[in-house]
Amino acid sequence: MTSWQKRLQRLLSPRVEPLPAGLYARKSPPDASLPHRLHLRLEPDGRGVLLINAATILHLNPTAAEYAYHLVQGTPPKQAASQIADRYRVTQEQAAQDFQDFVEQVETLYLDPDRSPVSSEDLERRAPFSGQISAPYRLDCALTYRASPQEQLEDDAQSSAGDELTTEEWQAILDKAWDAGIPHAVFCGGEPTLRPDLPALLEHAERLGMVTGLLTDGRYLTESAYLDDLFQAGLDHVMVLLDPQGAANLDALTRINYWAETLEAPLHIAAHLTITPENAPKGTAWLERLATTGVHAVSLTASRPDLAAELLAARDRAAALGLPLNWGLPVPYAGLNPVALEMEASDSFADRAARTWLRVEPDGAVRSEWGEPRLLGNMLRDPWEDVWGKFHTEH
Repeated sequence: MTSWQKRLQRLLSPRVEPLPAGLYARKSPPDASLPHRLHLRLEPDGRGVLLINAATILHLNPTAAEYAYHLVQGTPPKQAASQIADRYRVTQEQAAQDFQDFVEQVETLYLDPDRSPVSSEDLERRAPFSGQISAPYRLDCALTYRASPQEQLEDDAQSSAGDELTTEEWQAILDKAWDAGIPHAVFCGGEPTLRPDLPALLEHAERLGMVTGLLTDGRYLTESAYLDDLFQAGLDHVMVLLDPQGAANLDALTRINYWAETLEAPLHIAAHLTITPENAPKGTAWLERLATTGVHAVSLTASRPDLAAELLAARDRAAALGLPLNWGLPVPYAGLNPVALEMEASDSFADRAARTWLRVEPDGAVRSEWGEPRLLGNMLRDPWEDVWGKFHTEH
């Protein structure tokens, strides 16, 4: 905890009412010297969660959350200091200095393009993802169960019969999620790029102010025109699922990175590899090839418990190759991962983090992703309060 936080925490009066709970967003203008996107969610007890450039989550105590509020709202520094000084027992000069210190901390995170989505820092040294929250940090939107062009042709009749939600229905779900205070949506499946309305859904989420991600096999991301459509629609990060039996979609990663660098697109690119008995002997070679694609981060899981040693060896090799480990996007929490192997099961980061996101199936059904996924209701038909209430009852 920094010195300014300690001072404000000591001086915090119990009579100070928290700022209004809710979701606040800010996007810098195109010509900003430090391009950024900020999403702040204030909880009813005054705590906050700040998402920076779809790359970092800061867990804030009430005093830090108040500074974040003024930063996101664009409050002039002198005005912010005056309001802080009125609410807390500090001088305006001290409040101004503390606000400047906080802004500088956040700005250092703007400048780090290699930070993985949903990496976590805690400005009050409290366990990340701990405590009660008013809504998930992220909603995983499984647009389809289809996973290949061949299956798409076979499933067209079923899809038209209503197994998959329409564009308008998914837009309504995104609206409900934003109104509930969910700042981050990841489009997954199946293979979400099989949905022709994916760019439209990204555009809708962008208009709302959401951070957006894509979980894909990368098959269609080798097409520059399609990549450009996704970027122009507002895509923030992408994770490519590597085929554990072959390295064909490593080419997709190379192409995505080349495209992003050519257009100077601020797209975070990650890859996921599942260690299996078949590919474990070649794990090192896979990672060495992966490092040549320009990918920003890698996530790893194992298909079986007896591959734990191979999983940890892959983690160490990735670190040696300069590939940061990304934990927290839809695939890693579904199986054995390096974080879960190193943490105590009773109170691990993995346990806590997985209580902070939900998954919506292609028909709108809402499920928890941790442990045995249970039906919590339907995101399209049921009131949000009922869905979230059932989640809390089970956790």
